[in-house]
Amino acid sequence: VQLQASGGGLVQAGGSLRLSCAASGRILSGYAVGWFRQSPGKQREFVAAIRWSVGTTSYARSVAGRFTISRDNTKTIVYLQMNSLETEDTAVYYCAAGLRMWPYREADFYGQGTQVTVSS
Repeated sequence: VQLQASGGGLVQAGGSLRLSCAASGRILSGYAVGWFRQSPGKQREFVAAIRWSVGTTSYARSVAGRFTISRDNTKTIVYLQMNSLETEDTAVYYCAAGLRMWPYREADFYGQGTQVTVSS
């Protein structure tokens, strides 16, 4: 599975960004696709995931209510709409996928990261 992330950038606190993850290769029906993020000096943490076959979603508590994950099955693209961004959301965001994403929030595959910077 290959994952290509895009859409990061610089935004002011309170603003919005949308990340995209284009997935290719053999995506099994049991896979979930989602996002992790990593800030300097911190461990990589789970952000959100969506089950590919049924569309069920899961979010970290820190982003629930502000971020929305969705998918476009026809293009095998997963989106992460990020609203009401906070400076604490500043991180490198990684697209991820695999069978263990749901419910264990552990990825089998990672794409390259995209930087999100939220200024105060």
